[in-house]
Formats: sequence, C-alpha cells, structure tokens
Amino acid sequence: MAKITAGVFTSHVPAIGAAMDMGKTGEPYWQPLFRGYDYSKQWMKDNKPDVIFLVFNDHATAFSLDMIPTFAIGTAESYQPADEGWGPRPVPVVQGHADLAAHIAQSVIQQDFDLTIVNKMDVDHGLTVPLSLMCGQPPPSDFHWPCPVIPFAVNVVQYPVPSGQRCLNLGKAIRKAIESYDEDLNVQIWGTGGMSHQLQGPRAGLINKEFDGAFMDLLISDPEAQAAVPHIDYVREAGSEGIELVMWLIARGAMSDLNGGPAPTVKHRFYHVPASNTAVGHLILENN
Repeated sequence: MAKITAGVFTSHVPAIGAAMDMGKTGEPYWQPLFRGYDYSKQWMKDNKPDVIFLVFNDHATAFSLDMIPTFAIGTAESYQPADEGWGPRPVPVVQGHADLAAHIAQSVIQQDFDLTIVNKMDVDHGLTVPLSLMCGQPPPSDFHWPCPVIPFAVNVVQYPVPSGQRCLNLGKAIRKAIESYDEDLNVQIWGTGGMSHQLQGPRAGLINKEFDGAFMDLLISDPEAQAAVPHIDYVREAGSEGIELVMWLIARGAMSDLNGGPAPTVKHRFYHVPASNTAVGHLILENN
C-alpha cells in the first residue's frame, strides 16, 4: 500500500519566488532566508517521494469570489503555472497523479468530508514557491519537478474558513485514504502558508515571533492542542493572513503518531523574518 513518509511545512511568500526567478537569492536581504533551505534541498534529493500531496491556498487565481470551495482536490493530469498579474513563473508544469487523487477524493468523501473535485486549474505561488524552495530551480536541460504533485486547495482567504480541528481531522482522513491505495508509493504531505503576517489595514506588516514559535512547538509535540485553538486567535495574534497556518494542521494530521504510531522525528526547523514583511517558517518531520 501507499504510505506517508514525511510531512513538510513551509511558508509560500510570493516575493520568495520572485527573488529566485530574478536571481536575487545571493543578495544580503535574501541570503539568510535561502540558507535556511539548504538542508531541505539536500534532504529532498536524499528522500525523493513518488508523490507529493501539497496543501495550499489559491490566491484568486483558480477560484474567485464567484466560487469559493472550502476544500478542493486537483484530479487533473497536469497543472500550468498561473499568471498572477505579471506573467507565469518560469517553472515547470506541475504533473499530477490523477489515479491517486481520485482515490483520495473517493475515500475522503466517504469519510464525510465534502471535497470539490477540480479537473482543470492553474496553480499559483502558493504551490510553486514551496516546490522551488524544496527542489531548487530546475535547469533548462532537466526542466521538470522531481515527482507528481496532487494540489489540495483550502479556503483561508474568504470567511468563513475551516477550523483547526476540522483541518487536523481532515489530515487523518487523508492519511487513511492514502494508506488504502493499492500501490507501493512513497508519499509526502506538505502543509504550506503562514506564518504571522497581515497585508492590509492598520496592522499591515504585523509579525508575532512568539506566536509563531509557540505554534511550531505545539505542532510538533501536541497537534491536538493546537487544533483546539479557535480561528480568531490566529487572526488576533498572527494577523489576518496568519489563519493560513491551519493548513499545516492538515499535513500534521496525516502523520502516523495521530494513528497510534510513534512521534515523528524533527529533521529540520527554520524560522526567519522578514521576507517581504512576512515571517517564514519551515519544518520537516519524518514518520517513524
């Protein structure tokens, strides 16, 4: 059967993608941030998965205010990088895994989670920036991502948004779905978005290092306690866009310790501010 071997958690700041695309990673402002992913890129080479299940939020690219699914799973064969207003990022087309995605949709819906099935969509920086951070920029001679990706979009843009508890429980359902797939696949689940940041209003530029650190501590050691934190606490303490952190709980919910297994091993932890007025957090947890 398929198995989840690791959880990867990372912010997906659009300016990070722009810095990579424009060759600015060595500049003094950006250098400390990208150094924090040096370990991760090597880890990714050493632990290449067969499939990545990537939890992210769309930024009014695939979806608009006309239609806002709470949870949407991509079931297509491939996904084009989105044009977010200044042209698509110069990154490879994202190849999907339609069979596994369809299986997950069937299983999770039968576990009483309502998913929107998406057979065609473009994917924006919420998905491509984490791939760039973990995999680097593929050279023209080998212009593809290292494995197929199943996009899983969560509405954390327009209220009402899902609770942390709902997200953790959904992660448990996704783990059950993946482990019931009748093929020997190594699957990683990635939770992206966050950390503390606010992009508008009187609190624009808000960063709360204490909240971010406490969130990462609980995510590792007591995800059930973190899942019980109400959504308004994220908004008050981590800014209006800090609510994106509930997506990390989906990935955490899929780890084996929440199904009676041992606690995961923390392989890497990184935190940095600022990155375009945003806090950046990153974790790699391996299932044991």
